[in-house]
Amino acid sequence: MTKKEEKKVGISNTRQYTKNVENITFEVNKVAKQAKTLTQQEFRRVLDYIATRKHSARNRAMLYLMYCAGTRVGETSALRIEDAVDSDGNVKREILLKSDITKGNVARTIYVSDKLYKELENYIKTLDITDRKRKLFYSQKKTSDGFSPNTLTQYWHYLFSACGIDNASSHSMRRSFATQISSKGVGIRVLQKLMGHRSAQTTMVYIDASDDMMRKAVELV
Repeated sequence: MTKKEEKKVGISNTRQYTKNVENITFEVNKVAKQAKTLTQQEFRRVLDYIATRKHSARNRAMLYLMYCAGTRVGETSALRIEDAVDSDGNVKREILLKSDITKGNVARTIYVSDKLYKELENYIKTLDITDRKRKLFYSQKKTSDGFSPNTLTQYWHYLFSACGIDNASSHSMRRSFATQISSKGVGIRVLQKLMGHRSAQTTMVYIDASDDMMRKAVELV
């Protein structure tokens, strides 16, 4: 190999190394910036705080929807009454998230657990559901059609700060949902579908290995 060819190979290897380092750095930063997963104690703290404030039924319903069904902040804020409530006024057991409100524009169905059903049912009782086209979650602004992704993100930031929970955000409930499902032994493919991810690798980033999960894991040996 000539010196000129060696130089070309060296430059190529350097570029590849630099690219690999950049990719690793990106993945590390991506994980580092993930919102914290809520512990059961922190979840209870949020519920206790919500109980002392106005609009507690609405706020509990939003919390449970994101925590028990893994909805994104944009999906939660975009839901209409007709999406969650049938023509007889009953909460649906399966809620279709239309493609125009999901990330990636891929529709998916969220399945309403008994716990979530109860919270949504209690909230629906406080609403006038005559206009089924209205947003499911109203905001305090009379001129608003309900929460936007931005205002709902700000709401969760305020609430977690008020509860004294650091590094939590509107994404914490979704991460908590993924971690809880995984800890119950549900396969990654099922969880991927529930999360609405195209890649299982994306889903795996959401799963947090808590101390309790690791304690239970070593007992399996």
